[in-house]
Amino acid sequence: MSQESLEHSLEQSLAGAPEFSSLDPQALAPHQIVPMLIGSTVEAIERELVLQTLARCDGNRTRAARVLGVSVRTLRNKIRQYVTDGLDVPGPE
Repeated sequence: MSQESLEHSLEQSLAGAPEFSSLDPQALAPHQIVPMLIGSTVEAIERELVLQTLARCDGNRTRAARVLGVSVRTLRNKIRQYVTDGLDVPGPE
């Protein structure tokens, strides 16, 4: 996937979440973020992305799933695993 394609996908995902739309897209460019993630596992990065997105969406799983580009069912399964692992998962406020 090209950088432009990744940026376009990110912009589309963020467009569905008003609370994210004020972020500077240049600050979120994948080529700037990825070097900071090297050394982390994909699983750890995904978990952090899911948890922070849930927190940003005030625990709204439907909205978080839309922003992440996954089904609500997939998100629910990930959350179930995180809870089983003993992690604190943001819930609805």
